[in-house]
Amino acid sequence: MMSNDLYQRDNRPILAMVPGDPTGIGPEQTARVLAKAHTRQVADILLIGDLRVIRQGMRHAGVEVPISVIEHPEQAVYRSEAVPMIDLGNLDPANLVVGAPDPEVGRLVGETLAAAVDLAKRGHVQGICFAPLHKKAMFDGGWSFADEHQLFAHLLDHQGLFREMNVLDGQWMSRVTSHVSLREALDGITYDNICASLRLTDRVLREAGISDPRIAVAALNPHAGEGGLFGREEIDIIAPAVRDMAAEGILCKGPFPSDTVYLKAFAGEYDSVLAMYHDQGQIATKLRGFNKGVTVTTGLEVVFATPAHGTAYDIVGQGKADTGALEAALALAARLAMSRDEKPAEGSAA
Repeated sequence: MMSNDLYQRDNRPILAMVPGDPTGIGPEQTARVLAKAHTRQVADILLIGDLRVIRQGMRHAGVEVPISVIEHPEQAVYRSEAVPMIDLGNLDPANLVVGAPDPEVGRLVGETLAAAVDLAKRGHVQGICFAPLHKKAMFDGGWSFADEHQLFAHLLDHQGLFREMNVLDGQWMSRVTSHVSLREALDGITYDNICASLRLTDRVLREAGISDPRIAVAALNPHAGEGGLFGREEIDIIAPAVRDMAAEGILCKGPFPSDTVYLKAFAGEYDSVLAMYHDQGQIATKLRGFNKGVTVTTGLEVVFATPAHGTAYDIVGQGKADTGALEAALALAARLAMSRDEKPAEGSAA
């Protein structure tokens, strides 16, 4: 959770805010967040999307937020009652069926994200906070990427390492592999990938203000392989990577059995857990606090943050979508953007 001094700073970063997939809860979450005075004080917000979608989100959320439509980001007036918005006019709610994925909507959501990334590339915003997306709708709509992180790397022409991380209750959960099948993930658990992930995790946590980040490394196999009885990955791959990264100065330990390592982390023994594959970390963090977790894309030149949960089609339009994770995403994006402004060299890509 952000400290009170963040809300008092005059040099707040400018963040682009995208309401996510309009067939889900994103627009109503966005409207409710913008209606809260304290969240408007975290950052100067430039809304980008379709004004009609935001209006529908307001109706679903039962709130009213004054919007000032502008054509160019230089026209934005921040810290006034009205939220500045670039209206792309590309998603008419009259043509949407809420609560169901739509490839055409996915295509246009991708275009909206691309417009936000372009603002960042041109220096108009320091980061991007976005409400939940539907990955399959975007993929079927022509954005041929397994997730938004790969899309962002493509839009930025990024050639180096990048990873998805989840942040919850001060814990930064990273992983060696992400949105691939479990069978593919096994092939991606290599010495080099583990070392690269540990270096990136250490760097990102330092950028976030943790001076000496402590990283626990999860095992792959049950009981951490039980001395080779259940597999040798811990002996042959993971432990050597941990040992060599510790020799480089990274405060990492492991591998620990994955069914207990998160207990250690949430008890305060570590600042981060490096998981070997997606669900190994996601199950633990979502059980800890489903409506508080934030997903960040690390290793890229631009700050990206979003709720760790999805589009919640089952409650769209009912006015009860929790905004805790989106508020946390906005605060974390502001924190990371300010850190990069203060230490630009450390914020560059690997």
